[in-house]
Amino acid sequence: MVMNAIELNLFSSRITAICDEMGTVLRRTSFSPNIKDRLDFSCAVFDANGLLCAQAAHIPVHLGSMAFAMASIVQIVNWCPQDMLVLNDPFLGGTHLPDVTLIAPVFHQAGGALLGFVANRAHHADIGCESPGSMPISRSLLEEGRVIPPTLLYRQGALQKSALQLMTGEEDGELDTDFAAQFSANQIGVQRLNEFVGDLGVEHYLQGLEELNDYGDRLASSVIRELSPGSYSFDDVMDDDGVGTLDILLAVTLHIDSEKVVLDFNNSSKQVRGNLNCPISVAAAAAFYCFRSLMPEFTPACAGTFRRINIVADEGTIVNAKRPAAVVAGNVETSTRLVDVILGALAQAAPTRIPAASQGSMNNVAMGYIDYYNGTRWDYYETLAGGTGAGPNYAGLDAVHSHMTNTLNTPIESVEMHYPLRVLRYAIKPDTGGKGRHSGGNGLVREYEFLADAEVSLLTERRRHPPWGLEGGKAGAKGINRLNGEKIPGKCSIHVSAGDRLQIETPGGGGFGNVRY
Repeated sequence: MVMNAIELNLFSSRITAICDEMGTVLRRTSFSPNIKDRLDFSCAVFDANGLLCAQAAHIPVHLGSMAFAMASIVQIVNWCPQDMLVLNDPFLGGTHLPDVTLIAPVFHQAGGALLGFVANRAHHADIGCESPGSMPISRSLLEEGRVIPPTLLYRQGALQKSALQLMTGEEDGELDTDFAAQFSANQIGVQRLNEFVGDLGVEHYLQGLEELNDYGDRLASSVIRELSPGSYSFDDVMDDDGVGTLDILLAVTLHIDSEKVVLDFNNSSKQVRGNLNCPISVAAAAAFYCFRSLMPEFTPACAGTFRRINIVADEGTIVNAKRPAAVVAGNVETSTRLVDVILGALAQAAPTRIPAASQGSMNNVAMGYIDYYNGTRWDYYETLAGGTGAGPNYAGLDAVHSHMTNTLNTPIESVEMHYPLRVLRYAIKPDTGGKGRHSGGNGLVREYEFLADAEVSLLTERRRHPPWGLEGGKAGAKGINRLNGEKIPGKCSIHVSAGDRLQIETPGGGGFGNVRY
């Protein structure tokens, strides 16, 4: 029986609600500010072949990369009820090592058919890296922490000690609080999906998935047909990789026809010595995000929605790096700048729909201290908001996270409660948005005082090249990092002492249109 429009909408809403509830459980049961305050996590449901069925409105770079890579991951395991898989390997379905993914199969009742999978991905500030915060200025994947290939954490409900050792580095340990929260989120996902299928019946559920994917495909097709057909190229440069390579090229050529879109990244830089490299799944996430943003808000986040979007990138380029390339900043900084490049090309195909560049950085701040004598450590990581680009009929937003991140700034109260830090200043930085008929949004300034010695790593972009404007709009202001008032590089590792002050000024967004006097 074919679903009518109301039934299909209810089907889509209910399966999406499972992802939302998983996210609520994950947030409510975790302890780290990264998850409970910044909301640096994502949840999704997949079918039995690993194709995306639904996702909550969480982190675009997490979910786009999972949607791209999940099909290959689920084929390597002979799944049983109550299994749980863990992974973070960027070259085997992950993004970067701090993002750890847990995947659970969903079987219909006891011994029934495999219905699909639930999965969640969450950021961990300590993933065994020697640099506190696990966001180092690295030259190899092995410098970035523990690499977890797809490994069964639970086998038929039994915790696997070998997997736990991979995750924690300890032979006899327990699942820590945040991993336990991820486990719980998947458990509620398994339960809710089984309840949903129990209400509908397996045949009707599978038919609903097929119709949902076809609906997403129709919506995507209508958006692609609205774009001017042809080939459109755009390129931009990243500041540096932190180890000496400057002005790193990101380039895309969009080939658009009435049926599909091909994004060709082959003119981009070769992979670099530093950590701006990314696996192709991250590049795909940027592409999926940009085109999903052109679609109606009610478009389902399912595999069918992305059928017509194809990625081309030779292995060994910065957007399809080869192991053991360093990738920790590729997931955060390169993904964000890829969005700028894709939108720059799309502005030629749909000039009335695309905004100017947003801040173009997640402004990654990682810090902490490892006391090897006492065997203790603290790790803190956050991303900082900035200005968004103005559009054809709207101004940019001030001090918000944009594009590939959908997190929050950590509240001052949480920072000061958990860590030896004091936040001295936290404010919108005026006049940093690019001027134009519509001005770009302003960045922010956040200043920390250290109450104890610490190690700090910064991975920030748009410190040398500002966010561009469109249609005559001016560029947004570049970001600036300062230690005790002195300017420091956009990517660096530094030792700080008690009493030192670190100030981060984030970029503004680009303006749109010529200023009218």
